[in-house]
Amino acid sequence: MGLSVSASAGVVFLGVFLAVGIAYPAAANGFERVTDARGDAADRALERANTDVEVTNATYFEANETLVVRADNDGTTSVGVEDATLFVDNVIPAAANTTVTVEGDGDTGLWLPGETARFEVDLAGEPTPERAQVVVDHGVRDASEVGVN
Repeated sequence: MGLSVSASAGVVFLGVFLAVGIAYPAAANGFERVTDARGDAADRALERANTDVEVTNATYFEANETLVVRADNDGTTSVGVEDATLFVDNVIPAAANTTVTVEGDGDTGLWLPGETARFEVDLAGEPTPERAQVVVDHGVRDASEVGVN
């Protein structure tokens, strides 16, 4: 075996070493990202399965043109009050006309399991609502027909 054969074997070995050195970290990072994404998806699915909301009452008071919707957090996860959205006839009422309280507290940002949220909407000048729907995290929702008082 001459010098050129040994030198060529060294060049090939060095090339293979560099190629593996470049490819392995890229592949390892890709597999790690896929594994993390699958874990995050499983966490979101678990939170969605543990989240439940039920609209217990939706009443429109004609005297003061106000809609009051009460909903219970029946799940085992807490829900952000800012993440809870009320739809009235498939329209989100203006935030300025909507008041949300949880167990009578208008300053809280959390809607804990077992608690009742009260949405009060001033619908002055709007037609009588027919349907109210509360949507919380992960698209979990419940709707109810509106009773008129």
